[in-house]
Formats: sequence, structure tokens, C-alpha cells
Amino acid sequence: MTLGNAATSVHAYISEPPGQPKAGLLLIHEIWGLVDHIKDVADRYAAEGYLVLVPDVMTDIGMTPEVAGEVLRALADPDPEQRSKVQPRLRKLTSPLDSPEFAERTLEALQVCFNHLEGIPGLAGRVAVTGFCFGGGYSFALATREPRLRAAVPFYGSADFTGEELRRITCPVLAFYGEQDRALVDKLPELKKKMSAAGVDFEAVVYPRTGHAFFNDSTPARYNAHAAKDAWTRTLAFLDRSLRD
Repeated sequence: MTLGNAATSVHAYISEPPGQPKAGLLLIHEIWGLVDHIKDVADRYAAEGYLVLVPDVMTDIGMTPEVAGEVLRALADPDPEQRSKVQPRLRKLTSPLDSPEFAERTLEALQVCFNHLEGIPGLAGRVAVTGFCFGGGYSFALATREPRLRAAVPFYGSADFTGEELRRITCPVLAFYGEQDRALVDKLPELKKKMSAAGVDFEAVVYPRTGHAFFNDSTPARYNAHAAKDAWTRTLAFLDRSLRD
């Protein structure tokens, strides 16, 4: 479906529960975009009773699901030469992610999707956000901007925000990390201090002997079944607590 207007038009995947939705969930994908794995995760949440909206914010910069599939297959190739060959293409595809313009467009797209969920009868005041890696970072970002958000569940997302930005977060945050994901885990003690100083209800779960992207069961080299199952159970319980009327 397409949301928004001419100024901010957003293509999104929607997954509906079998009955009346108990809450709305904005799901933000990894840098690979709206691939089948993310649609599958959305469908899992829908089966739990959530109306799930997944905006596609990568197609406009060339990371279509088809392109993402090609890149991922090359990165998983046992031949190191093939893995090396795809790196320049990957760098070119992801280079826009560092621009302020891309960040602002992405946040505008997320806001459109959030407003859509909030506008659905019965869902106002019961909308949460979750996301993975790229989407984890933007889950944090949306929490700093949207006071109506009821819960945020970032999976291995970056949270390089100022204390002033963190003080804008009004919802509880449950964040997941893999112990071997040192780029994020090494920053976690400082993030906890900043979250505490900002008065944010913040819980971080770190899984031992686990790396980045542990929830993605479409990438066997990174997937950790135990961590993924535990994180799923914790997430459902957290959302249930946070989204009660």
C-alpha cells in the first residue's frame, strides 16, 4: 500500500491480524529493505494480534528486494573473491545512509506510517515501534521525536543521541544486543548512564556468545536460535505490558 501525499509518499507492507488488532506496530527493516524475511517477521507479529506496518525506505536509493538478494548471495559466497567483488556495489548502495537528507526523509516516512496507525479506530494511543540494525537505530530515533509512542524495541541499533534528545523519549525501551557486536556493546555502559540521567525506562539485554543480526533466520551464519527465541518471548511480553489500556 502507499501512504502519505505527494510530498511524502511511502510504500509499505501491511500485515493484519486474524481478528480485531490489539495494537499497532511499526516495524523498521534492516539496510536490505523490504525483503521476504522482514515480511515474515511482520506476519509473525500479526499472528500475535498486531496490525503491522513496514515502510520501505530503501527502494528509492536502489536497494530493492531484488538487489538486496543479489548482494546477500554474493556476501554469502564461499569464494572470498566473489565476496570482495560485491563490496564496491554495497558501499555505493549504502552511501546515502550517511546523509542528513536521507535521515530526515526516513524519519518523515516513519512519521507518516506512525500517524496512519494512530488514525486507525481503536489503535490511537496503542502504537509501538521495533526494528533491526538500521531499523533498530531508527526505532531509537523515532522514540526521540514522537511522544505518542507507547513502546520501542530496537534490535542491535545504534543510539548516538545527546542527553537532550534522550530526554524527549516518553516510552519504555527494550533493546537487544549480541555480546560479540562490540561496536554497539562497548558503548552500552555509557548509553545506560545517559538513559538513566534522561529518566528513560531503558532495559538492555545482551546475549553471550552472540553477534550482530542474531534474529535474522535467513542468514544462517549469524542467526542464533536461542537468542532469537528468548528475544521474541521478551518482546511479546514487553509489548503486552506497554500497550495495555
